[in-house]
This record gives sequence, C-alpha cells and structure tokens, in this order.
Amino acid sequence: MLERSHLMVIREVERQGSLTAAADKLHLTQSALSHTVKKLEQQLGTAVWAREGRSLRLTQAGQYLLGLANRMLPQFELAEERMKQYAQGERGTLRIGMECHPCYQWLLKVVSPYLANWPDVDVDVKQRFQFGGIGALFGYDIDVLVTPDPLKKAGLTFQPVFDYEQVLVVADAHPLAGEPYITPDQLASEVLITYPVETDRLDVYTQFLMPANVVPRRHKVIETTDIMLQMVASGRGVAALPRWLAEEYAGWMPLTPLRLGKKGIAKQIFLGTRESDDSIDYLQAFVASARKADWAEPRFRA
Repeated sequence: MLERSHLMVIREVERQGSLTAAADKLHLTQSALSHTVKKLEQQLGTAVWAREGRSLRLTQAGQYLLGLANRMLPQFELAEERMKQYAQGERGTLRIGMECHPCYQWLLKVVSPYLANWPDVDVDVKQRFQFGGIGALFGYDIDVLVTPDPLKKAGLTFQPVFDYEQVLVVADAHPLAGEPYITPDQLASEVLITYPVETDRLDVYTQFLMPANVVPRRHKVIETTDIMLQMVASGRGVAALPRWLAEEYAGWMPLTPLRLGKKGIAKQIFLGTRESDDSIDYLQAFVASARKADWAEPRFRA
C-alpha cells in the first residue's frame, strides 16, 4: 500500500540527489532508507528508480509518484501546520505569492493595517512564485496570489483590487520628459530597462511595442526597483512601471512618468484564491481590505 512516508522518500531522494543525503535529511540510516526503497518497489511491482552507478534516476513510474508527492505533501504539511496553530490558539498563516515585481511595494501598504486588525494571523510572502503562481495555488503552497495577469481556472477565483496605469519613466533631463505622451517609435532609440520577465509577459512589449513592430535599441534587465530607477535617473535608460510606483519614487528622485500612447495602458492588480477557501474569514478579510484601501491610485481614465 502506498503511504505518505513513501512519497516523502521519493521527494527527498529527488531533492538531495542520493540515498545518503536523503537519509540524513529524513533522519534515517542509509540502510533503513535502502530497505524502505526496496520494499516499496516490491510492493508496487515495478522499479521506481533506475540505478546508474552511484546515482539514481526516476523511472516513468517514479516520475508519476514524484508528481503525486509534489501535489499531495504540501497539502498534508499545510493541514498539520494549521492544526498546530489552532491547538495553540492561533488563526493561521496567510501565505501570499507574488507574480508581480512592483506589486511588492503595493503589498506592504496592504499588509501593515491588516496585521494590526488581525493580530492572531501571521503573513508570509513568497516571491519565488513570481512566475508559477497558478501551480502554487493549486498545490497549496500559497493561499493568495498577487498578479496583474489572472488566468481563468476551475476552482480559483480572481478579484480585481487595484486599478492603475502603466507608464514610461524617464529622467527629468531626458529629451522625452516634456512630451504629453510617448509613441512606440520614440523608444526605438532607447535602452529599455525591465524586470527579468519574458517579453511576452511585459505590457510595454505586448500592448505597446509589438503591435507597432518596434523594438528598443537595447533591452536590459534589472531585478530590483531601486537600482532600476537609479539607472533611469542617471540617464542610462527608461523603464515602464505602474504610475503609482513611478510617482512615489519621483518624490525623491529626478524622474518623470509619461503616458504610453495617447490613450495610455490601463491595468489591474488581482488577488487569486482557491474557491474552497471562501469560508476562511481572515483570508477573505485580506481581500476585502485590499479592495477598499483608500490610498490606492485613482481609477485610470483614458
């Protein structure tokens, strides 16, 4: 019979790369783990690993079980964590996944009053889910996904919480700084600085440059907002960011936000949750507080 401990072994051996390292992580002797592996394969009637010298490679059956382990074990771990919290009189932990680089600054402004209103709930932000948020929600690795690009999936709910405008940010001394709005061809001679995201997920490309068949002179990626805007302020390039974030930095750096196109680019931030979690009061309270935050950027009008 397949048990949870078997899935833990399969996941840990794959993570660690060897029985020796996995045994140490699982607090077992190598002989005990080897016996467990042999017994598991006997029970299943098929090999889980193919042995290549001292290394192990998952067979097709093993790959299937690894996928099962990656889906099921996080749910067990979450259930145990929540039961422990309930036993200690805590409400739980709200795990937020970020699929949006500049949204982190926005999130800080939501989290602060939320923690004050829900003192028995902890908040954990997981930025490693910036590019795999849907899977993280389905896998119970996170409870809330912050994203500007929701995907309709059965079992998930996405609620818009914040309207904003995507703008081009240039240095105050940049020749474009006095323009009422920017056209795509004006970026053909510019160095465009973006976050390390595929171009097909960058609005400045998909909604502005690509439709006009324009590419910037150079595309440079920078991971942190502070360094990106320091580069822009020093005249090393231009960047596309939410207006609220650009204006926040423009308060203390020589930066000018400019509309992208005559009509601009309107965007929204969404919070994604599992439909099965609709009854969790502190999770729904977080969504509600994000939607009614009175400091948000005014609704965008073209």
